[in-house]
Formats: sequence, C-alpha cells, structure tokens
Amino acid sequence: MADHLLDTGILIRHLRNRPGYRELMGRLADEGQLHIASFTRLEVIRGMHDHEREATLALLDALRTCPLDARTADQAGEMIRAWQKKGVIISGPDAVIAASALRCRAALVTTNPKHFPIPELTVLYADEEGHLHPQIPAG
Repeated sequence: MADHLLDTGILIRHLRNRPGYRELMGRLADEGQLHIASFTRLEVIRGMHDHEREATLALLDALRTCPLDARTADQAGEMIRAWQKKGVIISGPDAVIAASALRCRAALVTTNPKHFPIPELTVLYADEEGHLHPQIPAG
C-alpha cells in the first residue's frame, strides 16, 4: 500500500470533472491513504466558486490534511534555503507541500513536477488525461 499527497492541481481537475481525474483519484485511493497539505486545502478553498462549496468541502473532508506544524514549517524553510543556495527558487507554498509529503511519508502527485526538484521526495506527474508518470517529463 502506498500513500499519496495530492497537489492543488489534482484536486481542481477532479472537482472540475477533467477527463481521467476521477479515475486517477479512485486508483490512488485503492492503493492507500490520500493526503493533502494544509496549504493545498487553503488554495482550493480560496479558489472555489460559491456553487462549488458543498462538493469542494466534501472532497477536502474525505482526505487527510497534513498539519502545518513547527516541524513541517522548519523543514519547508530549510528546503527553501538549501535550494536557494543552489540558485533554485522553491515557493513557500510548494515547500510546504513538499515538506508535508515527506512528513506524511507519501508520494506527491502533481501536475507541476518541475516545482518539486527535491530528490528525497517521490514525485508522480499527472498529465492532462490523468495518467501518472514516475518522473519529471523532459523539456
């Protein structure tokens, strides 16, 4: 069984009924626990339309939210500092999402794999059709 932490783009595509994303979420749920970072929850709620409230909150409440505690915040901050020294900018939200995936011991499922260059993080790229790829695509 493998746990997965879902990035914001995955949830938005699922909520907006993009082809392949309901099936993707079902497959991932069959494999293990589904998590989201607390910042992902914030991003999804911030962007929802009023008519989407019920479905959005139902989906979010069905997922485990990894808390943004001191340990996770520290790891995200250290991640930003370490990559900045290498000339790579990782945004605060992306660092929190990455640190949350590491904290929950979950593979990160994202539509933006280039945002997560962290080698100790397992990143799965979901393409436009909801198919998973185990590495960042070239280009």
